[in-house]
Amino acid sequence: MSKYLILLYDNESEWVGVQNETTERLMAGHQVFGEKYGDAILGGHALQPVATATTVRPDGAGGFDVTDGPFAETKEALGGFYLVEAPDLDAAIEMAKQVPIAAATGGNEVRPIMVFE
Repeated sequence: MSKYLILLYDNESEWVGVQNETTERLMAGHQVFGEKYGDAILGGHALQPVATATTVRPDGAGGFDVTDGPFAETKEALGGFYLVEAPDLDAAIEMAKQVPIAAATGGNEVRPIMVFE
């Protein structure tokens, strides 16, 4: 079995003023996903909004620049993740298709975890 990270992206601005029923529907979808793939889910969390992000970059002089905000400025932001175990990439992709996507602008990215021997 291999490990994969399913990264959940979405446009945070689409959540402004969203009704509770939409949030409840999305959370119910994650509950169903968790029940279906519980044995394969090794971890996962939702993330706070990008406004809470802090970026740390080398400053080129041996130190670091620490700035407010996410690393990249895009409409879609990383909103959460699942760490899963699957027999192969195709199986991990099938799992990612089952993760509820918050909005039409959202999407999920599947990345294999590097294994260092």
